[in-house]
Amino acid sequence: MNIKNYNELSSLELDTLKEIGSIGTGNAATSLSSLIGKPVRIQQPEVRIMGYNEAIEWIGGPEEITAGVLVGMSNQLSGIMLSVQQLDFVKLVAESMLNEQVESYEQIRDMERSALTEVGNIMISTFINALTGLAGIDIDLSVPAFTVDMQGAIMAVPMAMYGGQSDYIMTIGGDFVCNGKQIPCRLLLSPDIRSLNFLLRKLGVDSGE
Repeated sequence: MNIKNYNELSSLELDTLKEIGSIGTGNAATSLSSLIGKPVRIQQPEVRIMGYNEAIEWIGGPEEITAGVLVGMSNQLSGIMLSVQQLDFVKLVAESMLNEQVESYEQIRDMERSALTEVGNIMISTFINALTGLAGIDIDLSVPAFTVDMQGAIMAVPMAMYGGQSDYIMTIGGDFVCNGKQIPCRLLLSPDIRSLNFLLRKLGVDSGE
């Protein structure tokens, strides 16, 4: 029996998705550490199923300015994945990779934009590689798109694409820890409902079987 909405996930299915989130974000932290040349670990990530408005509030509110890297997924899994980069994250990347001081989003130039896009894309790719390895599936990723905007506007993309299929989205969040400082990290994975059912079957936790 296929689920029709994220809020129909069983506790076993949620636990399985949380395990994927834990492994994927751990791999993303390792990739970030390699890119910035500093030790990075991630605290226990939080995987939640939330409505779009609740997810926006969890990230910081609709008017909170953030940077975002968006990648589309296709092949055996369709959907999007979004890396939300808050200002502390932007500062860390700019200082570590470019030896530049960035105090506001307005100071992001082409050089910083390129570095942030690369970091976001590699973190997402590392996460997806963990997912494909665990599930034994093939996922193709689009060219990453970078933007700086209010969080409500950034979240309008998955709402427009998949809001007609589900009122909920899967959010994965935690804090990177670098040099003793917590750097908030938010990754939003939003497969369409067909893909979510396919993924659960491949993981062996389909509620109908």
